[in-house]
Amino acid sequence: MNPLDRLIKALSRLPGIGQKSATRFALFLVRDEKGIARELAEALIFVKERTRFCSLCQNLTEEETCSLCRDKGRDPHLLCIVEGPEDLLSLEKSGEYKGLYYLLHAALSPLEGVSPEQLKLDRLVKRVRQGGFAEVILATNPNPEGEATALYLKKILAPLGVRLTRIASGIPVGGTLEYTDAQTLARSLITRRDY
Repeated sequence: MNPLDRLIKALSRLPGIGQKSATRFALFLVRDEKGIARELAEALIFVKERTRFCSLCQNLTEEETCSLCRDKGRDPHLLCIVEGPEDLLSLEKSGEYKGLYYLLHAALSPLEGVSPEQLKLDRLVKRVRQGGFAEVILATNPNPEGEATALYLKKILAPLGVRLTRIASGIPVGGTLEYTDAQTLARSLITRRDY
């Protein structure tokens, strides 16, 4: 395989990047005269060599424990379980959540070969058992895989006697009922709360 085809193949394995985009990126990098290709290669090597999983929450970090787990200003009685780093970043951007996290790095998906064993749930159970948490928030995505994961987490965490909650889902802020799909509307009715 020639070098260009190898690069296209490698880029097309990235999530959300199809053959056409991979080809466009590869040609851009090959034609690059500003050093972007070298900078990108060095950044990739640097991040792979320096990044690891936090020993407590499985977040990406350069240290044994991540900055969120070390932050004394966070509520040590709240634990939020998310599927991945992108979900953690979204919750942090909201500015509303001030507790601790646990990252699964996937959701249960038999079709994609993701089983409970791959999620390292024994670490999660140990953390909840030892953590003294008053509440564990299940913040997996509201899709079939995320729902299956939340149900499985409920099954294994409920016997530990901790309060389990699930993030609400429904109509987005600024949305209208007219343009909301039936499933989202149904979920909004099911997860309604006192006003």
